[in-house]
Amino acid sequence: MDVGMLWFDNDRNTDIEAKVTRAAKYYQKKYGQNPTVCFVHPSMVKTAGNGSKKGKNLKAGNVELRTSNSMLPNHFWIGVNGAKKTA
Repeated sequence: MDVGMLWFDNDRNTDIEAKVTRAAKYYQKKYGQNPTVCFVHPSMVKTAGNGSKKGKNLKAGNVELRTSNSMLPNHFWIGVNGAKKTA
């Protein structure tokens, strides 16, 4: 993803799936297309009892979740993942 929207949500009473869904609805309304990928800080993804991340394909609705240490907690970089168009 080259371009996306930065979203902040620190609501402690809402799970990450609901937060991403809320951001995705806003993104769709603002930009006219549905986002496909969202980057979040690794600490925001639930872990299994042994500390490993649950599932390799993390999703919130139709949005793929990816972790990145460069993201701050409670921040979401959401947008459309696609191949670059060449002229």
